Order: sequence, then C-alpha cells, then structure tokens
Amino acid sequence: MDVSSRPAGDRRWLAYLLIGLAFVGIYFLIPTDDGGRIARFVVYCLITSSAAVAALYGVRRNRPRPLRPWLLIALGQVVYAVADICFYVAHYVLRDPTYPNVADIFYLGHYPLVVAGLLLLIRMRSPGRDLPGLLDAAVLSVSAGMMSWLYLIGPRARLDSPLLVKAASLAYPMMDLAMLAVAIRLIMGGGRRPMAFTLLSTNLLALFAADSLYVLQQLDGSYTAGNYLDAIWLTSNLALGAAALHPTMRQVGERAERNTDTGPSLARMSVLSAAALLAPVLLLVQTANGDLSGVPVIAVACALLFGLTIARLAGLVSAQRRLAITDVLTGLHTRRFFEAHLPIEIARAKRADGHLAVFIVDVDHFKSINDRYGHPAGDHVLVEIANRLGACARAGDVVARYGGEEFALLFPDASPTELPGIAERLRHCVASSPITVSADTWIAVTVSVGTACYPLHGEQPSELVAVADRALYAAKSQGRDRIVVGRAPESPAGQVADHAAMVDYLRQVADEVDGKLAGQEHSRAISRWAREVAEAMKLGAETAHQAGLGGRLHDIGKIVVPPEVLTKPGRLDEQEWALMRQHPDHGYRLAAMVPDFEAIAEIIRQHHERFDGSGYPLGLAGTDIRIEARIIAVCDAWAAMRSDRPYQRALSERQALHELREGSGGQFDPDVVAAFLKLQRRGAVGTLRPIRPAAEESQDRSYRT
Repeated sequence: MDVSSRPAGDRRWLAYLLIGLAFVGIYFLIPTDDGGRIARFVVYCLITSSAAVAALYGVRRNRPRPLRPWLLIALGQVVYAVADICFYVAHYVLRDPTYPNVADIFYLGHYPLVVAGLLLLIRMRSPGRDLPGLLDAAVLSVSAGMMSWLYLIGPRARLDSPLLVKAASLAYPMMDLAMLAVAIRLIMGGGRRPMAFTLLSTNLLALFAADSLYVLQQLDGSYTAGNYLDAIWLTSNLALGAAALHPTMRQVGERAERNTDTGPSLARMSVLSAAALLAPVLLLVQTANGDLSGVPVIAVACALLFGLTIARLAGLVSAQRRLAITDVLTGLHTRRFFEAHLPIEIARAKRADGHLAVFIVDVDHFKSINDRYGHPAGDHVLVEIANRLGACARAGDVVARYGGEEFALLFPDASPTELPGIAERLRHCVASSPITVSADTWIAVTVSVGTACYPLHGEQPSELVAVADRALYAAKSQGRDRIVVGRAPESPAGQVADHAAMVDYLRQVADEVDGKLAGQEHSRAISRWAREVAEAMKLGAETAHQAGLGGRLHDIGKIVVPPEVLTKPGRLDEQEWALMRQHPDHGYRLAAMVPDFEAIAEIIRQHHERFDGSGYPLGLAGTDIRIEARIIAVCDAWAAMRSDRPYQRALSERQALHELREGSGGQFDPDVVAAFLKLQRRGAVGTLRPIRPAAEESQDRSYRT
C-alpha cells in the first residue's frame, strides 16, 4: 500500500510516542531500591526494544525506496537495544561493574550502522554536491568538534587509566562526534522536512546531548545510574520509533529540488555566526582560567572556520552571479545575458570570417493556456519548452528566455543555408508531442520561429534581432506554427518605400490605441508638444524631429495589452500592472522592425523611465535617459492629466501644473519641465483636440532617421 494513498489520519506514530512517554514516567516512579531495580531494568529495556521493533515495522509498512538507509538505521536501533539489555543484565542481575564489557561492544557497534544509513539518506536527498549545505554543516561540525575535544575527548585522554578503558572512553565521544557531523549535514542540507524528518533529527540530537552529558558527569564523578539522562536517552529512542512509523517516512529520502543558493536564512545565519564566534570566545575563557592546553586546538579551529567562511562567501558571490544571468523558472540564460553575449559572438564570427544565427521563438496562443489551465500549468509548459529547446541546441549554443513566452537562441557557425533546417528542428522539437501537465492533462503546444544570420542580415546586434523579430511577426501573421527566415537588405529605393509604409502602419497603431483610451487626441498632441519643447531647448532639428516622431509612436506597445486591462476603470492589480509595464518593450520591438529605426525604438522604450531612476523598464536615471524620452515623459503626463481616461477624470489646468512642478527633479527632468511650462504660459501647448481620422500633417508623414 502506497503511503500517499493512506489516510492523513494515520496516528499510530503518535499513539506509540504518547504510550512510550507514559512508560518513561512510570520508569521514574519505580523506586530505586533493590526491589525496584529489576522493574526499572525491565521497563527501560522494554522502551528501547520497542523503538527497535517500531523501526523495523515502520520500514516494512512504509516501504521507503530505496530501503537500505532506513533498514541500516533500524538495525542500529536493534543493536542499541541489545546493548541496553546487556548493560542492565550485567549491572542489575550479575552485579558486574566491569568497564568495558560486552554491552560497550554493542553500544559502539550501533554507531557505524546509523552513520551509514544517514550518509545514504544525505546522498538521496542532495542533488549534485550541495556545496552550501556541506560548508554550513562543516562550520557547525568544526565548532562541535572543538568543544568535544576541549571538554570531553582531551580530558579523557589525559586520565591515568588502563589502555582498554581509555580506548573505550575515547571511542564514545569520537563516535558521537562522527554521528553528530553526519546528522548536521543531513539537517543543514536541502529537501523536504516532513514530521518524520523532525522526529529523526530529534533522535540524533538528543542522543548526542545525552552521551555528552554522560561523559561530563563521568569526568566529574557526578553520574549516577537512573538520573535525568535516562529520560533523554529513552525519549531519543521513542523519537526514532515514531519517525519510522510516521506516514511521511518515505518523503525523508526524496530528492531535493536544485535551487540557486541565494544565501542563508536569518535563522541559519544566526546559528552559523554563533558557531564561528565560539572559538574566540572559548579562547578568552581558557586564557582567563589560565588553562592554555587547548589553545592549539582552538587555533586550528579558528583557521578552519575562517577558511570555511571565506569559501561560503565565495559560493554566495558565485551564486549571485549565476542568478543574475539565469532565469529562475526555466534555468536558461536571461535576456540580459543574451544581449550581452550577442556582440561577443558577432565579434568572434567577424574575426573568423564565419557566421552567426539568431533565432527568436514565441509560444503560440500562450495566454489561452494560462487562461484555461492556470498559471502553474503555464509555467510547467514554459519549463518543458525550455528543456526541449535546450535538447536541440549544441554545446556552445546560447539558449535564453527572451521574454514572458519568448526564447532566443544563438547558433555560432550556422550559415544562411542552414537557417531553415535549424529553425524547423526547433519548431518540431516543441510541437512533436504534447506536454504532460498532470496525469490526465496533455497540452498540444506549437511555436513560431523567426531567424536571421550574420553577416547576411546585418552586422550589428540590433540589426540581427530586428530582422529575426520581423521574421517572427511574419510567422505569426501567416498563421503561427511555422518558421520564417529574415529577408536580406533590399536596394535603397525599395527600402525607403518599404520604410515609409511601415511607419504609416505604426501611426495607425498609435491612433488605434488612442481611440481605445480617450475621445481626445493623445499621441498627435504629444508629437507636436515634444517637437516644440525640443526646439525651445535649442536641441537641434534632428533631435526635435526624433522627439516628435517618438512622441507620435510612444504608446504603440499598448496594442498588445489586453483591452480589459488597457481600459479597466478601476485600479490595476499586480498582474495587470505587470502587463501594462511591458508596453514600452513591446513598442520598442514594433518600432525596431523598421530598418535603421533604432534611435526611435530606444526613445519609445525609455519614455516611462524617471529622472530619479524609479521608472521602467530599464531603471535608467538622469542623463542616461535619452533627452527625447525625457521630453516625451513630460508631454505624456500633461496629456494624460488633461484628458478623461477610463480610470480617472481629467485634472484642471491648475491641478496639472501643480503635479508637474511636484514631479520636477523626481519623475521629470527639471529642465524639460521648465521649458514645457514656458510654452504652456505662452499658450503654445493648447488643448487636446477630438480624435479625427484625418490625414497626417505633412511634417509628421516625413521619414528621417
């Protein structure tokens, strides 16, 4: 019977634990005189033996896979129970206080079985090397080892006693230390921590604590049989039996997910800091007491802790670097990495007189997948597509998540004649079989692929991406689930005609967006005002033209925002706001489809950046933002405040002026605000006109880069 199919109400472990604790109470109620010794011996051994039986029964009932780790731990408890029986028979029945005796052989023999079982559990749970968990465990183990040597092992080693007695006395704390080190490694590692894991950890830590206190009491002569240490030992045994009986016992060995290490939690950091500071504190204590015998051990511990701390910090730095270039969901490279790596690959291809292929892959109808199956299913689809694309790539190729449902790939040394074949292979590897989301849900997913090649389609990164982007849009407009190879540059005359038509199309997109948002013009007014502000600031004719054209097209990216989000009358929620914040990037990509239009595309992408750096999508600040975009930001804010929108009523002129002045130096460039306000006072800004489907003014229709 599978554990997952058992009812959640299985409480056998709890009944065992409560009954066992009741017997612990009974044990301490039994008198310690000669008449009660045998009864105490029977109750004590009954509890430890019950833990062995419970452990073996739990292994048989829950059937963990693989069986070996839990079987070794259960056998270790069997050996421990035999040791207890031998000890109490020798002391209470045979009245033989000889040390060491047969019981010590069994006590020491149970440690290797438990350690071996724990090591197998660690190997099952830890994906890869889990270096952070290993280093954290090493820090705690070094500190524990230092204290064990100073207060347990060292004092026993200095005792004047027979060799066999000394060997047995040293073996106990050393075995305990080995078990503790492995237990810490298990606890500090990744993976699930169900109730069975907690109970097993309690068993290990309680056993170590009781054994350590026992050694300390032996050293100062305060140990007496039947004191409070028996309660800790017995509770430790009961915790192991309950762990094996718990239904989650099988989950203890489940493999942990491979996660990027982003640093220890506050609780873990506190524990590690305390462990690292323990060595210098003990050094002060030893010096104050005039006992310098442990100084060499503390010095070695300090050196080890310092080295481990440096290694942990180096690991964190490396993990943060990986995180910066790794998409958390898919594990692929990020768009930032792709855009940084593309110029490097172009330079390499140029030096070798070779080729470089760029592929942009977009998931078809991805929004409908999210809407129908939910976002977790959508995330699962993206992860599977990432895996399939990665499987189609060669060693040395770059596969990146380019956007929400878009992927970008770089294939060095791929010639123009290879583009269709590679693109078709990418399309086929995704569409060849449905993606399994759950046991009864399969989703057929297709992708569209656009591609370009260096140097045929351009020698600059922006040119290659723009050509591949246009090819992708062509693939989607032709029905999706297909590939399109980018077109090579045409003759100059053909280019100019094509460019003018594309710019006219983008103007139509801007008008369509304006029509959805308000009854007054928006982009046309911003175009006029932006041009006039640039001229008033004496920025030159070229900048004024680019500011005007950028203002005319600044909102074209909103064409891909769902209408229910774009025209929502109320406040946008977090997910809707995330969609809205993507429109500058969408506008950038649409404008970048026009050859030699990179400057206008960048102006569109930056028009929601803020002078203080709090804007989006790039978080630019100050003069890092193009001056045209800074001008458009002021004009756009004025137009939005002075018009009725689905989500707000128009502000009065006085209110709008107040808002602009308040935003000067924060949201807006103060020089641009000053120039705009001068124009407004002169009446050059004017009112917003009703939207009219009239022909564009001749100066707006002109096309220049």
